[in-house]
Amino acid sequence: MSALVSLGAAVPPITGPSALVTAVLLGLVFGFLLHRGGVACHAVIVNQFRFSDFTVLKIMLTAIVVGGIGVLALNSAGLANYHIKAANLLGVVLGGGVFGIGMVVLGYCPGTAIAAAAGGSVHALAGLAGALLGGVLYAFSFPWISAKILPIGALGKVRLPDVTGVPAWVWFAGLAIGAVVIFRLIERHERSSSS
Repeated sequence: MSALVSLGAAVPPITGPSALVTAVLLGLVFGFLLHRGGVACHAVIVNQFRFSDFTVLKIMLTAIVVGGIGVLALNSAGLANYHIKAANLLGVVLGGGVFGIGMVVLGYCPGTAIAAAAGGSVHALAGLAGALLGGVLYAFSFPWISAKILPIGALGKVRLPDVTGVPAWVWFAGLAIGAVVIFRLIERHERSSSS
């Protein structure tokens, strides 16, 4: 771990124009990977909700586990810090519901919609226009949301390890084990569906 910490001290943060170039390059790589993974395809996402194609679930679980363990390792090595957002439970439930409905209706999430639009999908462009409109409406209604919705179930800036007293590595180990179990169940379902 100490080698990682000293490496972190030797690597300066990316700032200025270099940060913009890095962000664009990483965005291009991310979009390319979304296309290669098949999740920029409307049918793949819609079929996830029909329980006939689990590509989206597999990719999301992999990203969550790898990203979570990566952030835990970087934080433990002193190379990254957690930036915890406030846990406003009603806001999260309502926002998640709107997000889910939008994803089911459009057949894309925001990231895959951008990738699909870049690939020439006209209905993804329409969905992005709707997302921009929703963002504007949210911005204008934020004072009301901040006063009426966000205080309900507001827990502050907490994480599961803080609330439960269970160490972060145990949560991430459980997440990884849960992902493996879900992958096995998906494999079993796919085998039984194909036979």
